[in-house]
Amino acid sequence: MQRKYLSLLIAAALGAASVGAHASGYRFGSQSVAGQGTADANGAEANDASTIFYNPAGMSRLDGTQISAGATVVVPHSTYNDTGSTHFTGAPTGGTAAKDYAPDAVTAPSLYVSKKLDDKWAVGLGLFVPYGAKLDYGNTWNGRYALSNIKLEAITLNPSVSWKLNEHHAFGFGINAEFMKAELGQAVDVPGSIAALSSGAGAAQGALLIKQITALGGNPALLRSVKDGHGSNDGKDWGWGFNLGYLFTLDENTRFGLAYRSSVSHQLRGSTVWDFSQVTTDPIVNKVLEAASHKVNSAALVTLRTPETLSANVFHQFDSKWAGMADVTFTRNNRMGNLNIQFPGTGEGDEVIRQQWKNTVRVSLGGNYAYNDNLTLRAGVAYDESPVKSAELTHPALPDSDRMQYSFGANWKLSPRSSIDLAYSYLDFKDAKINYTNQCNPLATGCTGNGETTRGLFQTHLSLVGISYNYKF
Repeated sequence: MQRKYLSLLIAAALGAASVGAHASGYRFGSQSVAGQGTADANGAEANDASTIFYNPAGMSRLDGTQISAGATVVVPHSTYNDTGSTHFTGAPTGGTAAKDYAPDAVTAPSLYVSKKLDDKWAVGLGLFVPYGAKLDYGNTWNGRYALSNIKLEAITLNPSVSWKLNEHHAFGFGINAEFMKAELGQAVDVPGSIAALSSGAGAAQGALLIKQITALGGNPALLRSVKDGHGSNDGKDWGWGFNLGYLFTLDENTRFGLAYRSSVSHQLRGSTVWDFSQVTTDPIVNKVLEAASHKVNSAALVTLRTPETLSANVFHQFDSKWAGMADVTFTRNNRMGNLNIQFPGTGEGDEVIRQQWKNTVRVSLGGNYAYNDNLTLRAGVAYDESPVKSAELTHPALPDSDRMQYSFGANWKLSPRSSIDLAYSYLDFKDAKINYTNQCNPLATGCTGNGETTRGLFQTHLSLVGISYNYKF
C-alpha cells in the first residue's frame, strides 16, 4: 500500500497511456510544437531554439538570439471494462465501474532560448515537461485496491552549450535539473481481511479482534459490514543528468544527428497517511482494525533512475519546397525490474512491485512543404513501443500499450522576425489488457500489499493540440 504508492511513483518517473503523456511509459514525447507537427522526426532539422531538447548541437545553426515559447494540450479519451477483479481471497471486488477517470485536458508548457556568441559558440536554456500523468479512478472502482488516483508533475531546466568545429561538425552539451512531484492513493482491503479472518486458518486471529473490540467497549457486530480504509502518499525530489548532441552537416541540404539524454537519479522522499476513520461508524472498532493492520503514518523513500535515451536522425532538403526527416530513438527501460520500496523507521516489510520493463524503440518519419514564403506545412507519423511486457505486468497506473501517432502542423511567419507554430496529433493505442496480481496480502507479516488481482481492458486514444510563438532578435 504505501509501498505501492511509491512504486507507482517510480513507474511515473520512468515515463503513456495514462493521459498526461503520450510517449511510451510516462515520458511526455513532444517537447516542441514544431517537432510535434512532424511526429518528432525533426531532431536533425535544428530550425528553432527547441533544438536544445532534441539535439543541442543544432544551436550552432541558429543566428542571433531566438525564443520559442509554447504549450501542448493533451485531450484524452480512455475507457476501462473490468473482467473480474478480485480480493486476495478470490471474491469479486465489486464496486463501481471506472468512469471519467481521465481529465478533460492537460497542458504542458515549454520554453527555449538560444544565443549565438560567435562563429563557434552558442548557449541556450530549455524548460520543458519530461513526464506527466493524471488519473482519478475514485475510491469505489473495481481496481481500487491497486490504485485510486495518481498525479505526476515533472519539469526540467536544461542549460546547454554548442561548439561548431567546422562547416561539417558541431557538438552540444547540456545539464538537466529535473524536479518531480507525485501524489497517489489506494484503498485498503479491510473487507477482504475480515472475510479471511472469519473462518479457517484465520479464525483464531478474528476471534482475538472481537475480544479486543469488546474489551474496549466497541461493537464487534459492525465487523460484518466494514468498508475500505484508504491511504495517500506524496513525494518529491530534484535530480540531475546531462545530454549530448552531435550534428554532421554533409552539405547545405543534408544533416545527420545523434543525441543522448542520460538517466536522472532521484531519491523521492515523501509521507504516507492512512485513514481508517470510515471503515465503520464505531471509532473503537476502527482503531482496533488500524492497529491490527500494522499501518502507521510514516516517511517513505525510493531511490530510482529514469531511463536514458539515444536518438539518431536525418534531415534532407529535396528542393525549395520539400524536406524530409526521420528519427529512431532507443530508450533503456530495462532498468525497471522489480521494485523494492523501503520505509525507514518502521517494522513493515517491503512491497515488491513487479514491472520488469523492456527496452523500447520509437520510429518517426516527417516532412515539410513550403507552401509559400510565409507558410510551411508539416506532417509526420510515428510508431512507439510500450515498455510494459504483458498483461500480468500491467498496473492501472500505467495501462500502456504500443501506439501510432499521426501528426500535422504549420509554421506561419508573422514578420521576418516572428512566427507561430501550430500542430495537431492523434495517438491510437492498442487495447491494453491488465491481469495484475499483487503477490502480498493484508494478512502477511513480511511484506505489504492488498494481494488484489486487477483484470480488465483499457482502450485509449489521445488528441494533442499545440501552439507556440517564435521570435528572433
